[in-house]
Amino acid sequence: MARKQKLDFSDIGVTRHKTNLNQKDFWARYGVTQSGGSRYESGRNVPKPLAILLWLHKSGKVTDKDLADALK
Repeated sequence: MARKQKLDFSDIGVTRHKTNLNQKDFWARYGVTQSGGSRYESGRNVPKPLAILLWLHKSGKVTDKDLADALK
C-alpha cells in the first residue's frame, strides 16, 4: 500500500523568494490576493484545492502558461 503523503507548504515563503517575485505577482498566478498569500506564508493553512495546484505547479505538471491561461 502506498504511503500517504501530506502536502506541506510551510516553506512557501522561501519558495516564493526563490522565484524573485513579490507576494502580489506570485500569488496572482494562483488566483490568490496578496493579503491571502501573506497569511499562507505566515502559517495559515493552505486550502486543499490551492495546495494541490501549488504541488502540481511545483512538480511541473502545470506550467506557468497553464496558470496564465486558466486566469483568462
